[in-house]
Amino acid sequence: MQITTPDWVKNSVFYQIFPDRFAIGQQRPSDYTVPLEGWDEMPTLQGYKGGNLWGVVERLDYLQDLGINAIYFTPIFQSACNHRYHTHDYYQVDPLLGGNEALFALIKAAHDREIKIVLDGVFNHCSRGFFFFNDILENGPHSPWLDWFTVTDWPLSAYDGSKPANYQGWEGNRALPEFNHYNPQVREYIMKIAEYWLHQGIDGWRLDVPFDIQAPGFWQEFRDRVKGVNPDAYIVGEVWRDSRYWLDGTQFDGVMNYLFTGPTIAFCAGDRVIPKLVAGPDYDAYPPLKAASYASKIEHLLQLYPWEIQLTQLNLLDSHDTARLISIASEDKASVELATLLLMTFPGAPSVYYGDEVGLRGKIDPDSRRAFPPESAWERDVLDYHKRLIALRHQYPALRTGTYRILDAEGMGYAFARILDDSALIIAVNAGKNAATVRVNLADLPAQEREILYGKVEIAGDEGSLSLKLPPRSGCILG
Repeated sequence: MQITTPDWVKNSVFYQIFPDRFAIGQQRPSDYTVPLEGWDEMPTLQGYKGGNLWGVVERLDYLQDLGINAIYFTPIFQSACNHRYHTHDYYQVDPLLGGNEALFALIKAAHDREIKIVLDGVFNHCSRGFFFFNDILENGPHSPWLDWFTVTDWPLSAYDGSKPANYQGWEGNRALPEFNHYNPQVREYIMKIAEYWLHQGIDGWRLDVPFDIQAPGFWQEFRDRVKGVNPDAYIVGEVWRDSRYWLDGTQFDGVMNYLFTGPTIAFCAGDRVIPKLVAGPDYDAYPPLKAASYASKIEHLLQLYPWEIQLTQLNLLDSHDTARLISIASEDKASVELATLLLMTFPGAPSVYYGDEVGLRGKIDPDSRRAFPPESAWERDVLDYHKRLIALRHQYPALRTGTYRILDAEGMGYAFARILDDSALIIAVNAGKNAATVRVNLADLPAQEREILYGKVEIAGDEGSLSLKLPPRSGCILG
């Protein structure tokens, strides 16, 4: 079968926003005056800081200047937790985020700037406050909604941990009752939610823990229904490992590409990685990798999926589910710049976790979900290289859709080319502590101007090869 994926994703740079922590709207005050955590205080598991979608609207000019043309939001629907993965109502944006009015205003303002909007779909489980489940808590075996969930015994204990819950919750968490996806009514309910918000103008869905929904044909139908509303809608799943099962062209357009994340951290940060900060997430960011091992992992990754799928993977260095890279790498800024260089030159859509571009720190959740810092605390050098790398990606089509060819991988030196028609860019990285020379055979590469587009490098060689001498812990782009 011919696999098709949205072309706009191939040309996008995403920005991931955790809505409670990005910005509080100033021009449109909240309808609610409620107690909030201090914006600059360290976040807690349950505290709210008051970020909302009106604040995002006011920051769209900043994001556009950064070079962002797509935003992925963690959940925004009504919920009783700051991360909103405990959904109460899938048709209502959380009132603290500004309600549906704020989302509609955001969609229009973003689309006016040609910025796409992707929402988080939490369709495996809901919350204890979700109406259909709450009816069971109120009415027990008399509830008409019993078959929407998996009830094993009576009575249910939704809050008292000393008693058996007697219903199936995600990973045993009684706060997250799991849907019964074998029930046709549940299935139809979820499909209609997906269709509804596409009709309201969103551009795609990121799917939370989709591997836990195992009802036959569920995700195939989901794709058919989504693409039936908008053939260009993006469907991206949260799958951390080998995702061939979901990336056969009948389900998702891509996944959050942690198979890129882990090796890239292990290569760029190496022995600076704090092991306990990467022990939980399932992405192999430790132990350190040398260039040859990194090349092997990247080559394997690029052979896993069809090329059309590779171009719509969602590539990232960190997220709300991980510690931030600057903290993982023991505050080593070079590790982050090297990894960002590799991120922005890799096939697929790069995604920047809010605040990474200004040096925001954060260890394991909830610390990785700190509030976006005031401008006075921004690290301007970090913002500058993010802007330059994103601009280069937008400027050169080869960095977006060109083929990827490894040219050299020895010691801590790694080089590859992105090739599109008669255009080629060479990217070279020295992740080592000493200066290194990377050698590039120019055979079968289009003619080069050898212009240094990014970084510092000494270039020597002839028509047949190049010798690139890189300072320690540095990288470059040649065009």
